[in-house]
Amino acid sequence: MRDRVMVLTPAGMGAIAVVRLIGESTAAFLERHFARRALEGRCVHGDVVDGQRVIDDAVVVLLPGAKSADINLHGGQWVVSSFLDLATRNGFSLVEDLAEMAEGQTALEREMMAYLPRAKTRQALEVLLDQPRTWEAYLQDPSRGPEPPQILADQSLWWMLHPPRVAIVGPPNVGKSTLANQLFAQERSITADLPGTTRDWVGEDANLDGLVVTLVDTPGIRQTADPIERQAIANSTVEAGRADLVIAVLDGSAEPRGEPLAEYPHALRVINKVDRARDWVDRSEAAIKTVATTGQGVPELRLAIRTRFGCENFRLGHPRWWTQRQRDLLNGLIESGNRI
Repeated sequence: MRDRVMVLTPAGMGAIAVVRLIGESTAAFLERHFARRALEGRCVHGDVVDGQRVIDDAVVVLLPGAKSADINLHGGQWVVSSFLDLATRNGFSLVEDLAEMAEGQTALEREMMAYLPRAKTRQALEVLLDQPRTWEAYLQDPSRGPEPPQILADQSLWWMLHPPRVAIVGPPNVGKSTLANQLFAQERSITADLPGTTRDWVGEDANLDGLVVTLVDTPGIRQTADPIERQAIANSTVEAGRADLVIAVLDGSAEPRGEPLAEYPHALRVINKVDRARDWVDRSEAAIKTVATTGQGVPELRLAIRTRFGCENFRLGHPRWWTQRQRDLLNGLIESGNRI
């Protein structure tokens, strides 16, 4: 059996990351790189070292048979990456598809089990658990279901299990941070009636009624002599470029000054402060109108974000894909012109 290493905990920020080593070299690896003697079935606390460098103080559990071990690390990205690099340099192959290790009678069942930790909402969990039954029924009578191109076009379950990045951009003092706090359903960003209050992008997961997104609140886009704010704006531009969806926010209480958000033509447009709206707001039909301080329009915004990712509803009984293997199979069927 080849030596393997895999991360068992879901992707993203967390206090603890659990990494599993599997293979004949497990015990020898721990003797070289764990400062204390690992014991079968016992939690042992000690330093994980790479030469003279301490990667982390971890809790190691050597599993029965001494051919596998769970390494409980602090969940920072640098710590996990450093440990994986150490393991691969010592001959362990990184397993990125956890379905290889999951239990199940079919590949689909194993993929379902492997992705359960990624289902962060009740709706995502229900849809994922429904897939083996739904696919079994569909394969028995494909004529009653969607064609492969329709299934392939439905990326909803992929997004439920791989949270999209959503960046909020706009000029200063239009209410971006207040709007972000409404979407977070709690205060995460500092707000004030002063331009430039947000000095750096703030990114954290938000549950939008069943779809988790990584919401990025960015500083206001403006010309400034403040070097710290200027760098923060430059950094936020990079974050917006990485986003799967951009929310462009304008101030409905002020006259528009050109089009400061023209670089985001596919953005979801929001006009905030419509309780003090100017005349031009009534002529802007292709925009969601909000009052971030009261929450007016926020439910519509949450729905619009979910709709962009095909998650406007979470009905069961629909065959969906969520792994690259499934996607490749559907592409192959489409290219060959065959039904399932």
